[in-house]
Amino acid sequence: MSAGVVSIEAVAIGASAGGIEAVGTLLAALPSPYVPAILVVMHVPPDRPSAVPALFGGRCRLPVREALDKETIEPGTVYIAPPDYHMLVEPERLIALSKDAPVDFSRPSIDVMFESAALAYGERLLGIVLTGANADGARGLAAIRREGGRAWVQRPEEALAAAMPAAAIEVAGADLVLSVPDMAQRLAHLRSGRFVAI
Repeated sequence: MSAGVVSIEAVAIGASAGGIEAVGTLLAALPSPYVPAILVVMHVPPDRPSAVPALFGGRCRLPVREALDKETIEPGTVYIAPPDYHMLVEPERLIALSKDAPVDFSRPSIDVMFESAALAYGERLLGIVLTGANADGARGLAAIRREGGRAWVQRPEEALAAAMPAAAIEVAGADLVLSVPDMAQRLAHLRSGRFVAI
C-alpha cells in the first residue's frame, strides 16, 4: 500500500496466552473521545462467564462491554467476544454471534472475526495480532490485508507466547511489527480515526 492518510473505522484485536496484559495495555492508552470501534477476541474458558469486560473496563476510558448479537457497532466502544461464541461483523456494521463449530479448536476464533471484519470494513480496518500459543489470527490477518486494511503484529520475541505473532508474520506479513508499548502509543494517536501511513 502506498503512503498517505489512512482512515480507520475499526480496530480488530486478537490475543490468546498472555493477552490480558497486552490487550489491557493497549486499551489503557486510548483517549476519550476515540473514533474507531475496538473489536476484541481472546481465547477464554468456554464454561464460565468472562471477567474480561469488567477487568478492561476498569483500565479503559472508553465504554467496554461484552458483545451482544445484532447490536450496532458504535464508534469509540470496545466490544469483547463472549465465551464460547464466535463474534462476526456483518456488512451493516452489526455484531453477529455464532455457535458454529470451533475453528482450530477455538470459539471465539480470531480468524472468524478478522475475516468478517475485513469484508465489512475493507481498507478502513486495522488488524492487530498479539501474544498467543497457536496460529489463530494469521489467516484472518491475511484477509484484512487482501481487503486493503492495515496489519500490526506484536514483536514475537517480546510476546509471552510467540507462536501467534510469529505465525501471523509468516502467513500474512505486517505493516508494522511493534512492541506493545509502541503499539499503544500509535493506537492513541488514532483517536480521530486518521493517521499518516509510512
